[in-house]
Amino acid sequence: MYEDHQAFVKPANVNVKIWRYLDFTKFVDLLIKSELFFTRCDKLEDPFEGSYPQANFILRELRSDLFKDGAPTPVIKELARITYQQFRKYMVVNCWHINEFESAAMWNLYLKSNEGIAIQSTYNRLISSFNGDSSYTIHVGLVQYIDYKNYFMPEGNLFFPFLHKRISYEHEHELRALIMMPIPSKDGKLDFSSEPSFEGKNVPVNLDVLIDNIFVCPFAPSWFLDLVKNVLIKFNIGKEVKQSQLLESPFY
Repeated sequence: MYEDHQAFVKPANVNVKIWRYLDFTKFVDLLIKSELFFTRCDKLEDPFEGSYPQANFILRELRSDLFKDGAPTPVIKELARITYQQFRKYMVVNCWHINEFESAAMWNLYLKSNEGIAIQSTYNRLISSFNGDSSYTIHVGLVQYIDYKNYFMPEGNLFFPFLHKRISYEHEHELRALIMMPIPSKDGKLDFSSEPSFEGKNVPVNLDVLIDNIFVCPFAPSWFLDLVKNVLIKFNIGKEVKQSQLLESPFY
C-alpha cells in the first residue's frame, strides 16, 4: 500500500513523465504477472547504496553524547557500522528515470540488446497503480545526488541513505519506490545472523493505470514493433506502442 512519508520528496509536477527501460523478457514478465519487481539494495551495482557520507562517519567519532558511557568503543563503532550495512538487505527498490523525453543514454545503459522497450508513466500514475495491500508499505520519492566526501546527511531516519546517491549517478534523474521489508528479531533485538530468503519483492500493480505509453527501442527491427503490439493485444492491454523517434531522419 502506498503512503506519503516526510523523508520522500515528491516531484514539483506530480504528472512529470517517468520511464522504465526493460528488455523484452522482463517486459513480458511484467505483463504476465502484473507485478513490479523491487530489488534488494545490496544487489544493486552501486556499492554506496544505503551508505552514509564521510562527514557522518567523522561526526560519530567525535560525538561522545551519542553514547551513554562516553566515546564509542571500537566494538560499538563496528556494531553500528555492520547494522547500517545490514539494513541494505531489507530495503527493496524499484527505480524510474524522470525525463519529459526518452533518453538515448538510458536505452544504452539498461538494454542488453536491440529488443527492448520503455514504459512511459507519470509519478501520479505510479503511486496510483499500487493496490491496497496493507501487508507492506510503499514510499516514493526523488533521489538526491550528493558529494559523499563533504556532504553531511541528516541521521535518525533509516530511509535517508537510500534516497541519496553519488553525484556520478546524477544522469539517472531517479525516482525511487522503496519498501522496508520486515527484519527478524531475537530476544527483542534485530537479528542479522542469517541471510534473507528473498532476492526482492514482486508488487502487484494495475497496468492500465501504470502504463501511459510504450516505446520500442530505436535500434529494434521493424518486426519487433509488430510483436510488441501483438503481445499487448494478447494480454488485453489497450496502450499505444510507439517507435522511438531517436533515429528519425534529420532535416538539412
